Amino acid sequence: MKKVLIIDDETKLRGLLARIISLEEFEVIEAGNGKEAFKRLEQNEVDVVLCDVKLPDINGIDLAKEIKTRYPIIEIILLTAFGNIPDSVIAIKNGAFNYITKGDDNNKIIPLLNSAIEKVELSKRIRQLEKQLGARYSFDNLIGNSKAIRFSIDLAKKVASTETTVLLTGETGTGKEIFAQAIHHASYRNNRPFVAINCSAFGKDLLESEMFGHIAGSFTGAIKDTKGLFEEADSGTIFLDEIGDMNIELQAKLLRVLESHEFFKVGESKSTKVNIRIIAASNRDLLKEIESGHFRNDLYYRLSVFLVHLPALKERVNDIEDLAYHFAALFSAKTNKNITALSSEYIEVLKHHSWPGNIRELKNIIERSVILEEGNILTIESLPYEFLEPIQKDDNSSQLSAFSLNSAEKIHIQKVMNYTNSNKTETARLLNIALTTLYRKLDEYKIS
Repeated sequence: MKKVLIIDDETKLRGLLARIISLEEFEVIEAGNGKEAFKRLEQNEVDVVLCDVKLPDINGIDLAKEIKTRYPIIEIILLTAFGNIPDSVIAIKNGAFNYITKGDDNNKIIPLLNSAIEKVELSKRIRQLEKQLGARYSFDNLIGNSKAIRFSIDLAKKVASTETTVLLTGETGTGKEIFAQAIHHASYRNNRPFVAINCSAFGKDLLESEMFGHIAGSFTGAIKDTKGLFEEADSGTIFLDEIGDMNIELQAKLLRVLESHEFFKVGESKSTKVNIRIIAASNRDLLKEIESGHFRNDLYYRLSVFLVHLPALKERVNDIEDLAYHFAALFSAKTNKNITALSSEYIEVLKHHSWPGNIRELKNIIERSVILEEGNILTIESLPYEFLEPIQKDDNSSQLSAFSLNSAEKIHIQKVMNYTNSNKTETARLLNIALTTLYRKLDEYKIS
């Protein structure tokens, strides 16, 4: 039930309003002055406040401003015996939802309450979505406990709360954009825009227009003034992915933004100022790009004030199992499947792969496996053929080669056991083998 706080020192009028509002299935709380009102607000989760302008200890318009400061989601409707335009303007500026005259506008109270409640519910949904978004991009959601990735995460956490420009380096698919988002959402700019642009996706002229915008008539097809992504990101963060692919001429214009926080739109002579944080990323060795004349030395040192290198997946093999289970759960939910485990052989094959595409490649492989798998355990049968390279057996290991006949037999027996809910007699019957043979196989392959 939605809660309404009525603040009025006139007891009879307050009681009348309370009865009217209660009949519309609102829970009503009452207060006779400002001090009492704040006590009620501390004790209850109020949605809407109905407040008289003339109170014994504070002006209702000033009270509205104070309530909105402390409780920004609450909506306030001010009531007065003598409405006037200047007061109503001040009331709205102070955060009041509306301003009505007692007696004359009594029939407006319930419709106004319903409108105010709708706005409160929308604000609550937005706040919840913002919390979910913050949690999604939190550093806590970055998976991995290997020394290499923990070092990168710790560096990113330290720089997140600053205004420092960050350069993320690492191979394609190592999660540079996810790191950039985590840095943004851990910064004080987290409620402002995060805008990403892939510098390798556009030619020089189009990239300049995408970044800085253009004015009408600046080139063929420019029929109206258009904002660029730097302007869209004003007061927030802009992520420049694959910065190493940016044209050398455009690099000079980016350098100007880093130095002066202003840029020129394509075709415009007046500069535009912005307040943004820049996070850049590259899968190239930028120092080698400088040597070859493809990247500006001065831009590199402006971008790399704080450098965070992201390790390749092959450098963090111990994280592969955790990542695989995470993606299996994700795609299991998306495809309405019930994947409960990954076989030991499956994990072993993943760990022996070279992963040129890094985490992005792993994610794609797990999605494919989930789609193909008919049971509730991911097995090597759902992996692409090229993944099934022979795995050398350790002298002390019971792991089987992915190509071995024994491995295929073990997987098949396990599947039938799952099908029969571990009923060994039924499993032997379906496999068309003797029960004693099944027991021997179960012991040999250590299937429980």
